[in-house]
Amino acid sequence: MRDYLKFYIDGQWVDPVVPKTLDVINPATEVVAGHISMGSAADVDRAVKAARKAFASYSRTTVAERIALLEACIAEYKKRLADMAAAITEEMGAPANLSQKAQAPLGIGHLQAALNVLKDYKFDTMQGTTRIVREPIGVCGLITPWNWPMNQVACKVAPALAVGCTMVLKPSEIAPFSAWIWTEILDAAGVPAGVFNLVNGDGPGVGAPIASHPEVDMVSFTGSTRAGIEVARNAAPTVKRVHQELGGKSPNIILPDADLKRAVTGGVRGVMTNSGQSCNAPTRMLVPNALMDEALAIAKTAAESMKVGDPAGDAAIGPVVSAAQWDKIQTLIHKGIDEGATLVAGGPGRPEGLEKGYYVRPTVLGKVTNQMTVAREEIFGPVLVILGYDTVDEAVAIANDTPYGLAAYVSGTDAEATRAVASRLRAGQVTLNNAAPDLMAPFGGYKQSGNGREWGEHAFAEFLETKAVIGFAPKAA
Repeated sequence: MRDYLKFYIDGQWVDPVVPKTLDVINPATEVVAGHISMGSAADVDRAVKAARKAFASYSRTTVAERIALLEACIAEYKKRLADMAAAITEEMGAPANLSQKAQAPLGIGHLQAALNVLKDYKFDTMQGTTRIVREPIGVCGLITPWNWPMNQVACKVAPALAVGCTMVLKPSEIAPFSAWIWTEILDAAGVPAGVFNLVNGDGPGVGAPIASHPEVDMVSFTGSTRAGIEVARNAAPTVKRVHQELGGKSPNIILPDADLKRAVTGGVRGVMTNSGQSCNAPTRMLVPNALMDEALAIAKTAAESMKVGDPAGDAAIGPVVSAAQWDKIQTLIHKGIDEGATLVAGGPGRPEGLEKGYYVRPTVLGKVTNQMTVAREEIFGPVLVILGYDTVDEAVAIANDTPYGLAAYVSGTDAEATRAVASRLRAGQVTLNNAAPDLMAPFGGYKQSGNGREWGEHAFAEFLETKAVIGFAPKAA
C-alpha cells in the first residue's frame, strides 16, 4: 500500500493545508493500491509563492549549471527506473513490458533530449544592432494526465528546468505514484528548493487554481479538449500563456500500393498498445474499398492475436485506467454497432476469463462512415474503426474531416506519393510507414488538438519570453 500524503513545496515534504485523501485504485484488481492527499487553492498558493521566490535566483543560473543539474537528474532517474516502471504498471495498468521498455524510459529520454538541446541552444542572438534575448518565462503551472504519466511529466519539466523556469506540477490524481517517484528523483539530484513543486489533487481543487493564479506566468496542460477549454478559461483573466496538448482522432491512410498485411497489422497494434489510451493513436484506419474485405480479415487476426490480461505478467494489453473509462468505452462500442458499423473483432464486455479489472476486448469496427459517433469522438480505448475510400483525394478529405489534428499516419510503397499525401494532412505530426517515434521532433496539434509544441528544441520556446534590446551594438561607421 502506497500512502503519499504529503506535497513537495520549497524543497520539503509538507502536509496539506486541509487534510483530505483519495483512494488510488489498481485498475487490474479494482483494489485500493494507495492514498494521496488532495490539495486546495491554499496549497497551490504556497507552492506558487515558493516557485516565485526561487525564480529570482534560478532564472540567473548559467547554462553550465543547468547542464550539470539535468545530468544529475538523469543519473538519479536511472537508479529508480525499475521502481518507476512498477509504479506505472500499478497505477494505470500498463503491461510490465510496456512500462519497462517505453513508459518509464521516456522520462530519461526527455531529460536527455533537453540536455542535448541545452548544450547548443542560442539564448542570445544579434539582429543588426539589436540583441534578441530569450529569457525564462517565469513560474509555470504544469498539469499532466494519467495515460503516459512519465512522458507527460518529463516533456514539460525537463525543458522548463533547462531554460531556467520554476514550476508547480499537478499530476493526474488517478495515476499519481510515478510523479511522487519523479519528485524523489529531482530532490535527490539536488534541484534547488522551490524550483520544482508537487501538489496532488483534482482539476477543480488544484488545476483551476494553478491556471487562474496571478503569479503563474504560463500553464502547460495535457488532457482532453473539454478540460483544456476550462484551463484556457481559467487562465484568460490573467492573460498568461497557455500551452495545450489535447485530444485526437488520428487518421491512418493505407494507400492502394501499401503492403496491406504489414500496414493493417501495424495499425491495429498502434491502436491497441497502452490499451488504446494514447492521444495520438491511429484510431481511424482508411483503406481502399476494393481491399476492404481483405483488410478486415487482417485486422481481425491482428486484434485477436493480442493477449489481454494481468499487466504484471506477459499480456500485451492491460486494463483501461478506471471504471469510468471502461463504461465510456462500452457505451461507444454499443453506439458504433447501433449506428451500423460491422463488428469485426472484440465487442462489448470483458474478455473471457477476466471478471475483475477494467479490461476491454480489443475491438475492430469495420465499414464505418465518418459521420458515425465512433469516427468523430475520441474513444480512448482499444477500439479501431476502419473506413473505406475510392480515391486518394477522398481519403485525404475524410482524414481532415475532424475537429482534431494531433497526428496522422500514411503507409505506401511509393515514397513520393506517400510524402505528397502527408503534405495535405492537417495534423501536427505525420508518421510514414510506421516509422519509430522521434523525441526531438515537435509534438502538438492543429485545430482542437491544442496549440504549441513539446519535445526537443521546439519545447524550449514554450517556456521562453523574447526580449529585443535595441541599440545594443553601435552602428557601423
